[in-house]
Amino acid sequence: MPDLFDSPSQAENAPRPLADRLRPAALNEVIGQDHVLGDDGPLGQMLLHGNLTSLVFWGPPGVGKTTIARLLADETDLTFVQISAIFTGMPDLRKVFEAAKLRRQNGKGTLLFVDEIHRFNKAQQDGFLPHMEDGTITLVGATTENPSFELNSALLSRSQVLVLNRLTPAHLEMIIQRAEKELSKKLPLDPDARDALLEMADGDGRALLNMLEQVFGWPDKANRATLSKRLNRRAAQYDKSGEAHYNLISALHKSVRGSDPDAALYWLARMLTGGEDPRYLARRITRMAVEDIGLADPEAQRQCLDAWATYERLGSPEGELALAQAVMYLALAPKSNAAYAAYKNAMADAKKTGSEPPPKHILNAPTAMMKDQGYGDGYQYDHDAEDGFSGQNYFPETMKRGIYYLPVERGHERELKKRLDYFARLREKRGK
Repeated sequence: MPDLFDSPSQAENAPRPLADRLRPAALNEVIGQDHVLGDDGPLGQMLLHGNLTSLVFWGPPGVGKTTIARLLADETDLTFVQISAIFTGMPDLRKVFEAAKLRRQNGKGTLLFVDEIHRFNKAQQDGFLPHMEDGTITLVGATTENPSFELNSALLSRSQVLVLNRLTPAHLEMIIQRAEKELSKKLPLDPDARDALLEMADGDGRALLNMLEQVFGWPDKANRATLSKRLNRRAAQYDKSGEAHYNLISALHKSVRGSDPDAALYWLARMLTGGEDPRYLARRITRMAVEDIGLADPEAQRQCLDAWATYERLGSPEGELALAQAVMYLALAPKSNAAYAAYKNAMADAKKTGSEPPPKHILNAPTAMMKDQGYGDGYQYDHDAEDGFSGQNYFPETMKRGIYYLPVERGHERELKKRLDYFARLREKRGK
């Protein structure tokens, strides 16, 4: 009796897409993942010692997650069962587990491949656990999202996470060469167009194969311009609420902090072309000015706020140029996190000291009773003091004087440091 949950095989004479014809028949034919499949890689070692465990493949689309799972089943003599978390509910999962139990009773194990496993909620993920623990299934999950955020700890503790890498242009070129050998003809593209095709694939082997299927059908050799007209570039991988979002904003921020305007512009452009909300970027760019430049260049924050306001007036795409200008200004501005560090240290002390009152000499005394309590006694009016500076203590009387702001010798903070040092000398001179 056929297994309803096993992947159906195609009829031998049915037409086969190029992607299916080039599908690797053995693990050593998989391109671009030697770090996990090689003899010293985790999968290579598991297969060598015959101890395949449950796995989670984490990587971008089109790098071979499904293919590797299928070949692992072949290598370990397990029945390969594939489901997608997008289309599978709890009733379907129960049927899959029941079928796997029957196989196990008949002496056959099951490798259950779950595509988009991060789409299952916590309860659904927990449903895998007893069947993983008793050996009913060997789970291989695939996800494009960070498993640390998307999969629950119980599932992760019973699996090994393996990172699959984005395919490089060299890897994609190997796929083209395999296709040319399979079809016994050269790809009808000139060298420049061939390079452009690799760029359009954007590290996705599946996308490349789909494009190759079309290009091999062209009767004439095409150049880059013709290729661009006939094919659409693969949309860049970008999820405004997922891993790519956080990776790219981190890259933008660190490029600004590292004073590299070209890299900062590149990451800004990547986020904008990915569909990021420019208002989110305006907010984050302003944060960079406050956090990483601060008083080294007070104009930086003003530049960001002006760019934000300009975007609100002009909208896209013209307003995005204002954001780009702000990013360039920030990247080239002198850097200091002294104000940011001072604020954090002051907050830490504020939490530690709780409800300590200010010293009485700086408290106002609007009533006679408050004057009797010593409010305002001994206060020195700074404008009347020598050099306009009394040097009095303004911290709680039971607290050691805090030193939070340590300006750097860069930009405008160089001048602020001179002022700070000047007041410190006056305070020392007056024994304060």
